[in-house]
Amino acid sequence: MAERAQERGVGGQYLTFTLEGERFALEIGRVREVLEFRGATRVPRTPEFMRGVINLRGNVVPVVDLKAKFGMGVTESTVDTCVVIVEVEIDGEATVLGALADSVQEVIELDAGQVEPPPRMGAGLDTAFIRGVGKLGEEFVILVDIDRVFSAEELVAVTAGTGEADVGAED
Repeated sequence: MAERAQERGVGGQYLTFTLEGERFALEIGRVREVLEFRGATRVPRTPEFMRGVINLRGNVVPVVDLKAKFGMGVTESTVDTCVVIVEVEIDGEATVLGALADSVQEVIELDAGQVEPPPRMGAGLDTAFIRGVGKLGEEFVILVDIDRVFSAEELVAVTAGTGEADVGAED
């Protein structure tokens, strides 16, 4: 099983965060930074999971509520609420996105032997966004494939009109 995990490239460093008390993790190489959540400007006619946009050093960055996207309710803003700035791929291009989390915990190291393949939940449930399930002692950590959380259409809808496509472009 470790060989299959190694083939999937799931070993490595991950930033852990919580949603509704459950522990999730993102590959550290996809994380740019973590910010305190101070609110976002709502954008009309965007999907429910989109909280709005924030100004990140002069760039407009869409912020999505992972809890809402995963059907776990809506993230309430607390002192621990964070925005994890990540890079996702849309049609082969890197796009900057903020992912709202209840709290950010720590960076962990998992070797391939500590990672199980995503659970099979039946034909009706889409678990393609789960890279695997990490085992830390008796605790499980769901490894999220940020590129597969949103469909290309959802990401285009989220970034449309925000000017985000120009982030990183030379003026």
